[in-house]
Amino acid sequence: MACFDGLTVLLTGATGGFGRPLAKKLAAAGARLVLSDLDKASLEALAASLDAETAVLPGDVVDESLSEGLVNLARERFGGLDIAINNAGIAQTFVKLHLIPSEEARRVIDVDLMGVFYAMKHQLPVMERQHRASGRKGAIVNVASVAGLAGAPRLAAYTAAKHGVIGLTRAAAAEYATRGIRINAVCPSFSRTEMVTETLKMSPVASTRAEAGLTRGVPMKRLAEVDEVLNVILFAADPANSFMTGQALAADGGITAV
Repeated sequence: MACFDGLTVLLTGATGGFGRPLAKKLAAAGARLVLSDLDKASLEALAASLDAETAVLPGDVVDESLSEGLVNLARERFGGLDIAINNAGIAQTFVKLHLIPSEEARRVIDVDLMGVFYAMKHQLPVMERQHRASGRKGAIVNVASVAGLAGAPRLAAYTAAKHGVIGLTRAAAAEYATRGIRINAVCPSFSRTEMVTETLKMSPVASTRAEAGLTRGVPMKRLAEVDEVLNVILFAADPANSFMTGQALAADGGITAV
């Protein structure tokens, strides 16, 4: 496992399907954690369960002030920010485009795309200043989706948002490549997280049929397990992985290979 000993890691969506086990892995690897999610009680309970220095700030990533506050918290409590993992996200109803309520589409794009934009907008300047002052390097990992690499039928708004996340990742990676900051995206296919299981429940067809539909195009013919995705996120965040930037890493059971 990668070593994050003494590094300050900011993690959004910290109590979710990827976030909670990821926080535990980062704590076990020695990281100091700045955690955020919507529910204050769940966030505080998670922090209390970790054997690590932690700071928490609940809020909605759609509110830009949360992103600013998280970066300020990292600076005030731990003296800076080394790694940011922008993991917060939501799904959409599993239906054709014309059946998506416009309010739902807007919310998906606000959370999944604009939330990442706000996060990087406030993370990048502090990382750049740190590098300029002392050579301290930074890394940002944006949790996108295989839906950001190709079209995902019945997930049009989600697909649009995740394509945007990959675009932001690549543009920013090029802009900050000489400023000590690596920026990559991780693109999982459907994984056995609560978000996916809830999406299946929202489907107008039975969950078993919906799951079969999700995995029909996966050469491995199954959902990803959570740890399989977390290993890719940790790889992207690992300081030893120092020459990789601007990449969209597919953890997709072979979908993009065919």
